[in-house]
Amino acid sequence: LDVLKSVKQTLKENGLKARVVQVGCIGPCYLEPLMDIAIPGRPRISYGPVDPASARKIIERYLIDGNPSSDLAIGHFGVNGDAPDGIPHFFDIPMLKPQVRVVLRNCGFIAPDEIDHYLANNGYAGLQKALRLTPDEVIGIVKEAGIRGRGGAGFPTYRKWEICRAAEGKTKYMICNSSEGDPGAFMNRALIESDPHCVLEGLLIAGYAIGAHHGYIYINSDYLLAIARLKTAVEQMREYGLLGERILDSDFSFDVTIKEGAGAFVCGEETALIGSIEGRRGMPKARPPFPAVAGLFGKPTIINNVETLGTLPNIIRNGAAWYRQFGFDGNYGTKTFSLVGKVRRGGLIEVPLGIKLRDIIFDIGGGTWRKFKAVQTGGPSGGCLSEEFLDIQVGYESMTAAGSIMGSGGMIVMDEETCAVDLALYFLNFTQKESCGKCSPCRVGTWQMVKILENIVRGKADSADIARLQTLADTVQRVSLCGLGQTAPNPVLTTLRYFRNEYLQHVNEKFCPANICQELVDYFIEPTQCN
Repeated sequence: LDVLKSVKQTLKENGLKARVVQVGCIGPCYLEPLMDIAIPGRPRISYGPVDPASARKIIERYLIDGNPSSDLAIGHFGVNGDAPDGIPHFFDIPMLKPQVRVVLRNCGFIAPDEIDHYLANNGYAGLQKALRLTPDEVIGIVKEAGIRGRGGAGFPTYRKWEICRAAEGKTKYMICNSSEGDPGAFMNRALIESDPHCVLEGLLIAGYAIGAHHGYIYINSDYLLAIARLKTAVEQMREYGLLGERILDSDFSFDVTIKEGAGAFVCGEETALIGSIEGRRGMPKARPPFPAVAGLFGKPTIINNVETLGTLPNIIRNGAAWYRQFGFDGNYGTKTFSLVGKVRRGGLIEVPLGIKLRDIIFDIGGGTWRKFKAVQTGGPSGGCLSEEFLDIQVGYESMTAAGSIMGSGGMIVMDEETCAVDLALYFLNFTQKESCGKCSPCRVGTWQMVKILENIVRGKADSADIARLQTLADTVQRVSLCGLGQTAPNPVLTTLRYFRNEYLQHVNEKFCPANICQELVDYFIEPTQCN
């Protein structure tokens, strides 16, 4: 906001006419704040990171003196040969070059609060095409494309739709799950803030396919900017005849309700989310019946993730064969990740499934400042994978086989200054607090596991505690009611599996090799070295 203020003041003080457009996240967060300047007839040039002073300097140099400040630029968006010498193309910078942008294609390029920007980039062309097809034909394209749920479970999208469409009853519902609670994850928020119409278009396409006439967007109440942009987008859709009765002169009618949730992590689970929308406490239910048969208000309901819905317009517009060129057998398409932690180049990325973890962390992320140690994938529900897994393909089955999950896309990179035991305690502490308490394996089991881990990091545990921790983790994973409890032990199980030596050092030697666990760190002051 300080940079934005400086930009507007500089333009005003110098009498410069320019349109200031706020866009969403383009991806390389490590370079933010970013500021681009586009002069008619010249390539758009990107600068970053900028502060209020450098923003003023760049504007005055370029717009008054004609100097594009190549020394401060990070990239351009013109065709080859158009840019000033020394400025690479933006998508040739190391973090962007290996990526493939499908769902993020508009992010950073269009004004999120202007529907005309979206329309000018083939927006709602997917919906127009879908409405010329039958619902079964739309489901057929989605089936052929092979897209699986991007919320983490990886269930084939078309299969859920088929079940719901075949379910009895005329009233059906579509829900967009924007409940994003993983520490370090911001993929859904960034997409809605940057390109809300792509998610809304996907919601309409899905609604048409299953026979629904009403959709809900369930979103964390603290996502203030995302909510504001969603509300603006919905109002624009109504104005343009994209919501309401007989959309685009078809027989399809649809409306949208934005439902703000309190941010409970467990409400990412389908039945808990449905309970929250209905005004009840968000607590999972035993299944069957599944939501596709009996969901919201007892009616057949489909719940799709933000990224799943945001990808649909591209699949319908470009065709299934186009989408299947990305990824590998059974894992088609691309996936967004929030790449954070001890990585040099952090941010929002989109890569084809099948890419190796090594390529993400070292080619895109630039590696770690200190020696790489591990990567936590899938957030609190995922696992901690050591260096030996850097060359596995990123996919649903391969990540599960390694003891982790791909999840919704959180990816936290760690170096040698990260303690594996402390990491397990951090994530388990999170899931224990977020447990709804309905089933005792999760409610009691995670609490007991936290207590054991606390004793280990404080040097108050013995070797028998490690065995008890392993048994508890296995039990909670096998018998908990919902996905939260079933996956909560993953950080513990994977650190026990791949970093057991650290547990033994904490227990037997009362030593933390990363020097993180304070009660296991001894220090002394050498008086002769003090000034």
